[in-house]
Order: sequence, then C-alpha cells, then structure tokens
Amino acid sequence: MSDFQRVSTGLHPRGADPVYRDHATTTPVDPRVIRRMLPYLIEMYGNPASRSHAYGWVAEEAVELALEQASSLVNADPREIVWTSEATESNNLAIKGAAHFHRAKGNPLVTLTTEHQSVLGAMPELDREGFEVTVLPVQESGYVDIAANGALCRARGILLHVDAAQAAGKCRSI
Repeated sequence: MSDFQRVSTGLHPRGADPVYRDHATTTPVDPRVIRRMLPYLIEMYGNPASRSHAYGWVAEEAVELALEQASSLVNADPREIVWTSEATESNNLAIKGAAHFHRAKGNPLVTLTTEHQSVLGAMPELDREGFEVTVLPVQESGYVDIAANGALCRARGILLHVDAAQAAGKCRSI
C-alpha cells in the first residue's frame, strides 16, 4: 500500500469522491510547475543562502530567476518581492509593517468582512495598539470593486492591501 493510500484510507467512507471547494487556500500544483521544480527537489536541492558550494550557487541562481519572473508577473521591482511561507505570514508582514511604517501619516485602517482570516485576525492587535480599525461590509452579492477602490486610494495617497495572491497573472494591476 502506498503512503497516499495509507493516509487517504477512510477519506471516502461511502465510496463517493469528495468535491474540494477551497482552492483559494490550497490547489493542486500545476504540472508545468512540477516539471520546473522537480530538479530542485531531487537533484539540485541546495540552500540558496549557502554560498560556499555549487549546490547553494545553483539554488541561489534558481531563486533569482524565480524572483525576476514573479516581479515581472505582478509588475514590481524585484526588490519589492518578499518570499514568505504562507498567507498568514504574508498578510501580517504587509499589514502590520505598512501600518507601523506609515503611522505618522495617520492611524486609520479599513478592511472588509470577507477578508482572509489572517487579515481580519491582525486587526484586533492593531486596534489595541491605537490604530482606528474599521471593518466594512460588502455588497449583498459579495462583490468588491477592487479597481475602483484602488483608484480611490491611489488618488488620496492611501496604501491598499489586497489578499489576492491567487490572482497573479489572472487580473490586471490594481
């Protein structure tokens, strides 16, 4: 029995295949990504921060290439890209970092009721620190006009954070 079979035993107690509807958090890896990553997972698995040997040099070069590709995808300067391990870390770093860095400009923070839990979870702590947190509802349909909100914020010099990592390459820049 394979490890997958052993782990997944009992997943389908009634014989029905489940329908996975949480692709915003975890999706199957695109086969093209697997093909590109496989050599780095089984052959060239060096630490990119280890600059004293060939494995590290190859890994560092691969990370630099990925950085160029990611920054190009989202129309950013490579120095603006920060690799993190997951959404909670990314959102906390972006929201708390920007809030504290720009605190001299004012304390208001606005979010939506439909935001990722890691966004909403950061707000009580920031509220306790003296930020003025407002949580807005969305339209009955759940629709949020990100482009219009982005334009409004840009016109007023206000930072806008959108937890839209899955949108990369699928929608225009805000």
